[in-house]
Amino acid sequence: MINNSRKKFRLSPPQVLAIGFVLIIFVGSILLSLPISLEGEGQMTWNDALFMATSATCVTGLSVINTGAHLSNFGEIVLIFLVQIGGLGFMTMSTLIALVLRRRISFQERLILQEAMNHESTEGIVRLVRKVLIYALYIELAGAVLYTIRWSFEMPIGKAVYFGIFHSISIFNNAGFDLFGSLPERPGSLMHYVEDPIINIVSMLLVILGGIGFIVISDLLTYPKNKKLTLHSKVVLSASAGLIFIGALVIFIFEFTNTHTLQPLSPMGKLLSSLLQSVSSRSAGINTIDIPFMRQATQFFIIIMMFIGASPGSSGGGIKVTTFVILVGAVIAMMRGNEEIVLFRRRISKERIYKAITFTLLSFSLIVIATIVLTITESYPFLGVLFEVTSAYATAGMSMGLTSQLTEFGKIFLAILMFIGRLGPVTLAYILIPLPEKEHYRYPEGKITIG
Repeated sequence: MINNSRKKFRLSPPQVLAIGFVLIIFVGSILLSLPISLEGEGQMTWNDALFMATSATCVTGLSVINTGAHLSNFGEIVLIFLVQIGGLGFMTMSTLIALVLRRRISFQERLILQEAMNHESTEGIVRLVRKVLIYALYIELAGAVLYTIRWSFEMPIGKAVYFGIFHSISIFNNAGFDLFGSLPERPGSLMHYVEDPIINIVSMLLVILGGIGFIVISDLLTYPKNKKLTLHSKVVLSASAGLIFIGALVIFIFEFTNTHTLQPLSPMGKLLSSLLQSVSSRSAGINTIDIPFMRQATQFFIIIMMFIGASPGSSGGGIKVTTFVILVGAVIAMMRGNEEIVLFRRRISKERIYKAITFTLLSFSLIVIATIVLTITESYPFLGVLFEVTSAYATAGMSMGLTSQLTEFGKIFLAILMFIGRLGPVTLAYILIPLPEKEHYRYPEGKITIG
């Protein structure tokens, strides 16, 4: 009886992940609501603290306060610590502690890690986690050093180091929080550095490395020895490169004559801005041109890019580039009269195709429902609401200004949406709905007219 009750109440890996994220958000909310987390004698409501903790843990970057101006150094450290945990995954951080303490990783913990890392199996999962931690440390350290060197020319060295570490962690984990609100007369995000090649290039590299996923990074590092890449890496790299190029081209064309964005910039500034906005739009939430002043066509295009998102196994959100590629592959296969999707001479299983369709439809439905709800509760134009909702669900972090004007209901609603987006609707369904038993029979085939 005891063993049966233990089996009955044993949490599944998705449930453990969800509960872990909830606990981290709750602790983060408490810490951010403390007076020590605020600058001067400022106050933060519980809803604001909950929103900021959720945004940081879900590596979104949307903010209801001016992070640099309103948070103290303690508050900023709490925020970036939440970003680091959320970006790498709390189970990855727990595994790090276990490895340091030389504790054995149980099979149940390996299953949770497999779920958290979007890995195919538990085989080699602990080895992958070790690589993830090492890669993240080196990449963030490199980014921090490069940022520090650049910012040491305009601020004291201690502040340059602090800014370098904070922004390297934030941008690599695709969170997009910044501290430039603490500097007088500075615009938000990286807009002050719109034509700065060092800041732009370093930021783009950090976003790309954080967005392609650790499985792909591991593949790239072993490529000189193995001389081969997995199908996953080939799809992610080719699709990411294509989306970055198309995105930059579209933004460049749409905004070229816009006096509020690209038009005043030099040719190099136009190129850098178009590239950074394209790279950032799918997940990172940083920008060098003012999003609200973009043309509506550009804003809607960015909504599509945010919906597509980054790569599985990364800190980015969205439906993921692999899902997008499978959907495009399904359309092409249908138009050619093929029964199977083939990518790089490999057939994609029907299970993957069904999962891609399910994930996309669930994501689309959630965004539609959330947009309808917030157009009722918030006094803001429709496109702005759709932009903010997509940004929250896709954990992209870009904003057209609605987040800072949200009602109390809107803050809680958007925080829940960020949480769902970080876990994924399919994972959430696994948490709430028990898996049905496999059917041992098949129904007769029926035909429905389509089109």
